[in-house]
Amino acid sequence: MPRLSEKTRAQRRQHILTSAWTCFSRGGFHTTSMDQVIAATGMSARAVYRYFGSKEEIIRASAEEGVTRVRDIFSGLLDRDLIPSPAETLALLVAELRSRTTNPDYDMTRLALQTWAEALRDPVLHEHARASYRDALYQIAVLTARWRDAGYIPPNADTNAAAATLFTLMHGLIVMHHLVDDVPADALRNGLSLLGAAVIGPYTLPATQPQEAKP
Repeated sequence: MPRLSEKTRAQRRQHILTSAWTCFSRGGFHTTSMDQVIAATGMSARAVYRYFGSKEEIIRASAEEGVTRVRDIFSGLLDRDLIPSPAETLALLVAELRSRTTNPDYDMTRLALQTWAEALRDPVLHEHARASYRDALYQIAVLTARWRDAGYIPPNADTNAAAATLFTLMHGLIVMHHLVDDVPADALRNGLSLLGAAVIGPYTLPATQPQEAKP
């Protein structure tokens, strides 16, 4: 039997993952069996086990893929010739969330919710997710630093705090979508403006430039 090319191997591995995502979106991590995943792939059990030794390996790979896609959102923004403004970024995040929930086969945001819960149980997944999320947060901090340089936020603004807020907001949108209602981009922008004006109070920006985030 001829050896598969690296491209074919990558395609088959991705096919197994997307087949599993369809199962996980419908039934969740724990009610979905490995046999169901194998059936969804249309491949033999032996072929599937060449790529993943267990359902736990598929779950971990799915979590890593999900966080990588989050990181890629912000990497894509950083690659643009013109950095989007904070308001434009909020609109892009809302649009990105919508695009992920309209896939007819699987919903990556449902997998995100399951991954957060699973990470509390699985220490290996917890460490993988933690490292990946910290990397994604660094990408966002680079974006907020460019906002500062472009004049969108004050020159002595804490860009790490801005990045953490944006990162938290993005995941809150997922919770709202699945458990309450979608938040439109204009409502999000207006709400943040109101909260910003309300909470600033006597707080003043630090006189010295805060240390930049490190990868």
